[in-house]
Amino acid sequence: MSVSRGVCLFSRLQRSINSRTPRCHVSFGSSVAHRHVQVGFVVCSRDVSSNSSSAKPPNTSLFVPVSVKVNSSADGSVGVELTQPLDKSELLKFLNRFYKRKEIQKLAADHGLDARLFHQAFISFRKYVLEMTSLPADLHIILSDICCGAGHIDDIYPYFMLHARQIFPMLDCMDDLRRISDLRVPANWYPEARAIQRKVIFHAGPTNSGKTYHAIQRYLAAKTGVYCGPLKLLAHEIFEKSNDAGVPCDLVTGEERTSMDLEGRAAGHVACTIEMCNIHTPYEVAVIDEIQMIRDPLRGWAWTRALLGLCAEEIHVCGEAAAVAFIRELMYTTGEEVEVHTYHRLTPFSILDHAVESLDNLKPGDCIVCFSKNDIYSISRQIEARGVECAVIYGSLPPGTKMSQAKKFNDPNDPCKILVATDAIGMGLNLSIKRIIFNSLLKPNINEKGEKYMETISTSQALQISGRAGRFSSVFEEGEVTTMHRDDLPILKGILSHPIKPIKTAGLHPTAEQIEMFAYHLPDATLSNLVDIFVSLSQVDGMYFVCNIDDFKFLADMIQHIPLDLRSRYVFCTAPINKKQPFACTTFLKFARQFSRDEPLTFDWVCRYISWPLVAPNNIKDLIHLEAVHDVLDLYLWLSYRFMDMFPDTASVRQIQRELDNVILQGVQTITRLIKASDPTVTVPLQIQKKKTGSNNATAGGNYLPTSRNQRRQKGSGDMMGSSLASRLVREGLLTPDLLKQLQREWSKDRKLESTQKSTLNVGRNINNEGGKKNRK
Repeated sequence: MSVSRGVCLFSRLQRSINSRTPRCHVSFGSSVAHRHVQVGFVVCSRDVSSNSSSAKPPNTSLFVPVSVKVNSSADGSVGVELTQPLDKSELLKFLNRFYKRKEIQKLAADHGLDARLFHQAFISFRKYVLEMTSLPADLHIILSDICCGAGHIDDIYPYFMLHARQIFPMLDCMDDLRRISDLRVPANWYPEARAIQRKVIFHAGPTNSGKTYHAIQRYLAAKTGVYCGPLKLLAHEIFEKSNDAGVPCDLVTGEERTSMDLEGRAAGHVACTIEMCNIHTPYEVAVIDEIQMIRDPLRGWAWTRALLGLCAEEIHVCGEAAAVAFIRELMYTTGEEVEVHTYHRLTPFSILDHAVESLDNLKPGDCIVCFSKNDIYSISRQIEARGVECAVIYGSLPPGTKMSQAKKFNDPNDPCKILVATDAIGMGLNLSIKRIIFNSLLKPNINEKGEKYMETISTSQALQISGRAGRFSSVFEEGEVTTMHRDDLPILKGILSHPIKPIKTAGLHPTAEQIEMFAYHLPDATLSNLVDIFVSLSQVDGMYFVCNIDDFKFLADMIQHIPLDLRSRYVFCTAPINKKQPFACTTFLKFARQFSRDEPLTFDWVCRYISWPLVAPNNIKDLIHLEAVHDVLDLYLWLSYRFMDMFPDTASVRQIQRELDNVILQGVQTITRLIKASDPTVTVPLQIQKKKTGSNNATAGGNYLPTSRNQRRQKGSGDMMGSSLASRLVREGLLTPDLLKQLQREWSKDRKLESTQKSTLNVGRNINNEGGKKNRK
């Protein structure tokens, strides 16, 4: 029998196949999901159908085969009774011949089985046939006929495809999966926003130009309004400004809800972090701050959602002028025009013609910007070793500690006049800075694929940080920008002279409803696998990209073994967790496990777990642990607003978090003492450099600066620990002090080994020479 007969048999068995595999009709679990998909497909249905043939092929490496459920009531013994027992060795030969037939491979490819899936399906089918004690009667008879020469091996094909569709259920519903993951018209996901004609006003300008101020003035004058910012600090600032101005305003962040009404009634105005904005509540005015973050590979989806989905009569967008053209194009898809207001910097800042070159040259109002904690620790220690007090701000500090350090630096009566900070000062803090000093121009970054790398800061980042110098209404009327190291200054000038790259794409992220619909079709897939398949099948037009989901998948894999319903699992995986903190990850796992057992996580449980009360840190390691505990309490509060019955003690946890904030503040205020009590390798490379260069202006804290070019030439390449390259690599985060010491040890061993080998070789030569002399004699 030929391939055509196999195809005929396959078509006759479709009814059987449908009865044995999961049904793939579209049925939605909620009205929200139904509405979401209906709206998304009304506009793009023509495009989907017309482009179905050109849709990108799925990444089949993500298709995980599921185990075949054996029907215990199968009529396997009937096949034996009607024919005879199968000869497994003969059967194996015929199966292998079936696998090698090019016609079968092509036919399988036409039905969705590429080479990878075809191979996996065959291995599974062969194992099923050879190891099953009793096969279904129809399959047993077909195989018996083939072994006896009465059938053709192509007759196996329908049963092979039946098995393939059982282990790869996505083959039967690929069209439905493609429709669910079609992200080409995200504007239609928000029917409530599309039902009104919104006015979009873009406030474009650099840092310290007053663009956000003008948007907020309109926000305060409106009857109702919402402010959407990228940071909790910014949301807090608008919350306080609004209430101070006599406009009742609520605060909503991932971890906090503050209502100004004693009875809990919602105020007309709300300040929130952008992920928390309510796209179903109507407002008169909405303000979306830092719109350029719409291209952020991790959080860009939140700006896209707010811009397309907020139900407000006026949408005031604040950000860089580089985003104007793209926002106009994006709003064109919704039929909404964009009115642009352009602003210029209120106070100028200039790029100095000289680098600082030494910490001895610091002045009041200076801010040294670093891109690693090690640099923060090292520089702050060296500054205070000179008898100068400094404030410290970096990203992982709690918001309250950041505010306290900023207040200390801004206070004209406080002796602290130097600030050491990361780029965390770029947003959310009003600081009285005269001069920005870049300690380095290299920063760790992450691309859309989740790959981490070191790169020179962009023009946008450099301007954002530089703009903190000489802010309007501060004591300094003009700002200055320079670098710590002479070699970096021309690079910085080049960066700041370039125009900001225009924004070209906006981020998207799969919603819980979309993942639920995927799970309906693929009930045996893990959440991580569901998201992977979704992204691989997703279709976006040139204006969008799918945000990086590595952190989501990391958490999904971590709790995969814990029994949770899909919606709860999804919510847990969107929690704000720093996966670099082992304590936070362990706690996340414990929270999920306790939640799965329906055991509420009480205040007493939390206190026992974190060993509350906690004392002030004695070293940097203690300080880092306290920061991790603060993040754990943030996680509890974040979950408490999603699962109130399981995380019931919000007020008590918030109270100890405030107390912990003060404990961390004590540690930061004495950070120099903590550094001295910690591992001395934090500054060892720099101290070694100082000793080896014999610098005259070295101080007790060590000279942080690299040696001059002439000194570098004199030192030669052999001195690894003392070379300026080594200290530069440490400063820029490309090399840790521990690795540097290990390299020195290995280099020393190599030198010793070389000298030993040379001495051995010399001894051998001497022996040979002496032997030669004797022979000549």
